[in-house]
Amino acid sequence: MSNLSGRWKFGLLLAASTAFMWGVLPIALKGLMSTLDPMTTTFFRFFIAAVLITPYLLARKKLVNKNKFCSIKLSLQLLCAGLLLTANYALYIFGLERSSPEAAQVMMQLAPVLLLLAGVWIFKEQFTPFQWCGFAVFIGGLILFFSPRFDDVFVSLNSYGEGLILLILAAVTWVGYAIIQKFLLRDFNAEETMLVFYWIGALAFLPFSNFETLPDLTSLQWSLLLFCGFNTLIAYGCFSEALMHIEASRVSAVIAITPLVTLSSVQLIPFTGITAEPLMLVTILGAICVVIGSIITATAKGKVKANLE
Repeated sequence: MSNLSGRWKFGLLLAASTAFMWGVLPIALKGLMSTLDPMTTTFFRFFIAAVLITPYLLARKKLVNKNKFCSIKLSLQLLCAGLLLTANYALYIFGLERSSPEAAQVMMQLAPVLLLLAGVWIFKEQFTPFQWCGFAVFIGGLILFFSPRFDDVFVSLNSYGEGLILLILAAVTWVGYAIIQKFLLRDFNAEETMLVFYWIGALAFLPFSNFETLPDLTSLQWSLLLFCGFNTLIAYGCFSEALMHIEASRVSAVIAITPLVTLSSVQLIPFTGITAEPLMLVTILGAICVVIGSIITATAKGKVKANLE
C-alpha cells in the first residue's frame, strides 16, 4: 500500500526545485571564490545550515532519538559519515575551483550511479540488464562530454585535470557517506543525522577558514553566501518533501536533469569570473547521455533481494 499523497504535480514541482537549487549552486560558489577561499566558503555552507536547522529541530521537538547519541557504536558511525560528507564538500569545492560549474555537475552525477552499483554488492540489490544499458550510456556520456579535455587529464594533467580527479574522489566519498547514512536511518530520522553532520563540517572547516576577506565581499557576494547556506536546507527539504508525493524513481529522474540546469545557465547567462565550457556538439551530446543514463539507471531498478535487516 502506497503512502504517497497523490499530489504528483506538487511532487514534481518540489523535485524540479531541488534540481534547480543544485544546478545553480556551483555557479554561486564560483562567484564567491573570487574573494573567499574554498575552505572559508565551505565553512559557511555548513555553519549557516547548522545554525538554521538547530533551533528549528529543537522548537519542533524533532530530536526524538537523543538517547541513542550516547551509543559508542552509533556515535562512531555518525562521526565517520560526517567526516566523509565533510571530505565530499572539500573535494567538491577544490575540484570546482580548478574546473567549471558544468564539469562539476556532470561529474558529480557519478555519485548516485556509484551508489546504485554499491547496492549490488553491499545490499544485494538486483541490477537489471536495462540498468546496465543505462550505466553504459552514462559512461559514454562522460567520455563524450570530457573528450575535448582529454589532454588535460591524460597528457599534461593540468589544473583542470586535477579538478576532475578531485570531483571523482568527491563522488566516491559521497557514496561512502550515503551507505553509512542508510544504516544510520534505522536508528535516527534524517533531520537528526543532518544536524550532526552540519556541525561536524562546520567545526572541521573552522580552523582552516580565513575571515579577513569578509569585508571585501560585495553585496551580491553576501547574497550568494547566504544562498549557499540556505541552499543545502531548502534543496534537501524539497527533496524529502517530494518523496512524500511521488515515487523515489521519479524524483531521481527529475533531479538527474541538474547538469542541464547548470550547463544552460552558464551558457545563456554571462557570469563575471566564470568561463563556460566550450559548447560543441560532442559536449552537448555527452551531457544529454549523462542525464539519460542517470535516469535509466535510477528508474529501471530491480527488486531488492535482501534489505538491511
